[in-house]
Amino acid sequence: MITRKIRWGVLGWARIAREFIIPAIQRSSNSEFHAIGSRDAAKLAECQKMFGGAKTCASYDEVLRDPEVDAVYIPLPNSMHREWAIKAAEQGKHVLCEKPVALNAAECRDIIAACSSHGVTLMEAFMYRYTHRTRKVLEVLRSRALGDIRFISSTFRYLLTNRGSLYDVGCYPVNFVGMVTDEIAGAGPGMAPLPESVSAELVRIDGVDTIFSGLMKYPSGLIASVNSGFNAQRRLFSEIVGTKGALEIPDTCFDNAGVLTLVTGEDRQGIPVEVSDRYRFEIEDFADAILQRRAPQFTLAETQRNMEVLDRLFAARKD
Repeated sequence: MITRKIRWGVLGWARIAREFIIPAIQRSSNSEFHAIGSRDAAKLAECQKMFGGAKTCASYDEVLRDPEVDAVYIPLPNSMHREWAIKAAEQGKHVLCEKPVALNAAECRDIIAACSSHGVTLMEAFMYRYTHRTRKVLEVLRSRALGDIRFISSTFRYLLTNRGSLYDVGCYPVNFVGMVTDEIAGAGPGMAPLPESVSAELVRIDGVDTIFSGLMKYPSGLIASVNSGFNAQRRLFSEIVGTKGALEIPDTCFDNAGVLTLVTGEDRQGIPVEVSDRYRFEIEDFADAILQRRAPQFTLAETQRNMEVLDRLFAARKD
């Protein structure tokens, strides 16, 4: 039985790393936080204060050269994902990369090819796929309680400044729609037909999309609406509507306890959702995939498909 733990290096002192991923590594059963890389000495000192014992490195390259690092987590800006994921693969490090994994589908293919050629595991960090809420959604779809799915809507928005919403949070609704279409097609993760047509509208301020809405029509006649934004009240909500019923999913990507609502005719049935530890489950699955030499739960086919759909939505926008 394999009992050793995966030793993690983290490239950069990003908020998501210090508040979520590093604590999740420390909570996990099969991982340990080994090293942090940053060119900012003050950030390294802050890391030592918060997570004493980890090795501090003055560059990302130093983390990648460390023979004791098994896997790296990349929370860098999207424009840096391709460069550092490929560099990590070349050093034999397994790669967990923040979403979206790249700036476009071509970069995504480059990253996947590099990780494959160097024999390392790659996964995009869509942590919501590791929640009880997501599991309940899939259970309802598999029960056929909704009948034939005709419409999906998914929204992720909140107030923030100077960020582009489609790539930052819009990638979640796109991924959610992909997960649902995979499930109803029964074609395997990432293998459902792509939309046959796409349209999009946005409002751009100072060069970034502060609000974005896209419509996708699929060969089956299914229509999906994806919405993101940084200019209004926080809304994180999805619904799946079929010929027999509808499923309402508040807090779609969160891991808090809550209730899904199954609507059939005039009847509304609550489906309880228990609290999850999405980041820990994500880390444990990825680490176990390395140790057991298997694929992670979240597949590269889904990652590639998500980037292709994002490319099409971005191209369909009207500026």
